[in-house]
Amino acid sequence: MAEAYLDKEFRIRSYEVDFRGKVSPVALLNYLQDAAAEHAYRLGVAVTVLQSHGLTWVLSRTHLKLFHTPGVGEVLRVRTWPSLRDHRFTCREFQLHDRKDNLVALATSSWAVLDLATRRPVRLESSLPPYLLDPRRAVEDDFASLPKLDVSERELSFRVRLMDMDLNRHVNNAVYTGWALEVVPPQVMEECRLQELEVAFRAEARYGDSIISRCAAGGNDSSFLHQIVDKGDGKELARLRTVWRPLAD
Repeated sequence: MAEAYLDKEFRIRSYEVDFRGKVSPVALLNYLQDAAAEHAYRLGVAVTVLQSHGLTWVLSRTHLKLFHTPGVGEVLRVRTWPSLRDHRFTCREFQLHDRKDNLVALATSSWAVLDLATRRPVRLESSLPPYLLDPRRAVEDDFASLPKLDVSERELSFRVRLMDMDLNRHVNNAVYTGWALEVVPPQVMEECRLQELEVAFRAEARYGDSIISRCAAGGNDSSFLHQIVDKGDGKELARLRTVWRPLAD
């Protein structure tokens, strides 16, 4: 049976950093997604395998905590493992370290298996083979509902491009974070770094859709609530919460 965890290294490329030369949150999420996909392949539950049975993986929740932000050329080691598995959801954990073994980030995520015909989650015990679990959580989170954004302070519109799509033919999960961060006030982006990110995915966006990214202060100067909605019918696609820390801290 395959190992309960997988380690994979990523060198931060010049096109994966922000204007300060630090790795972008979207790039980090893509590293996590890539490591998860490789481990799923080794466990015999890759997206392509599930799709051959009319099923696929979908990401439900992500919670990322950042402790420092490495720069271009640095190498990150991602360790990932599945921790929990119940009837309809399974959790996957992540640890990120640099070459000096400094802790860069921790993350936890919740996944479901979707029936491609009905677009509804299925029971995991009847859809997936058994595989090893390590019950340690990287981030303790029971994935309670994120607050709904009632009144936005900033908004931007986007149109879903072909390059935003993934193997499931809907918007890749990391794209939602990119949309959300684009609406954060420029002063915050200039003077702070992202310390914490939570994402709750609620509905699919597809090629050609027009969406609106909204945000508002989350009750204090260091946090924001975010909402991604379909511009056409107003359907809520995702909720997010971000927490920021001054660069000087």
